[in-house]
Amino acid sequence: MLNEGDSAPSVEAQNQDGETVSLDFEEPTVVYFYPRDDTPGCTVEAKQFNAELDTYREAGVSVYGVSTDDVDSHEAFCEKYGLDFDLLADPDGGIADGFGVDASSGAAERVTFVLADGEVKAAYGGVKPDGHARDVLGDMLDDGLVSLD
Repeated sequence: MLNEGDSAPSVEAQNQDGETVSLDFEEPTVVYFYPRDDTPGCTVEAKQFNAELDTYREAGVSVYGVSTDDVDSHEAFCEKYGLDFDLLADPDGGIADGFGVDASSGAAERVTFVLADGEVKAAYGGVKPDGHARDVLGDMLDDGLVSLD
């Protein structure tokens, strides 16, 4: 798994709308990996990131979810829960591999990265979904990576 200070990998993937998204991680960005769309823990995590999304955006932070599910699965998940941020499809595990996230079982482990200036600013392993979105934002504010001025 990538650690703080490591260079961010380049990412290009399709989102839930089938659009190609390219990320360079120059601006503050949260990328969270999760096992499966529409499962209990993954739903809690996605809904909480969505609930905090206005505050993330006010702080200038983009949020992306990544799983090994395909575009159609992501589209259904976003529609079902009204998610307003991009979910990136990683069916071959290439994005997970670039971040050093284990997806050998066919599903990515639950890991979150905070990136900016082309590098990893923080990495969270062993994530518990409930409260995680708020905790990451709080850490970014406390560490001075972003502000709500």
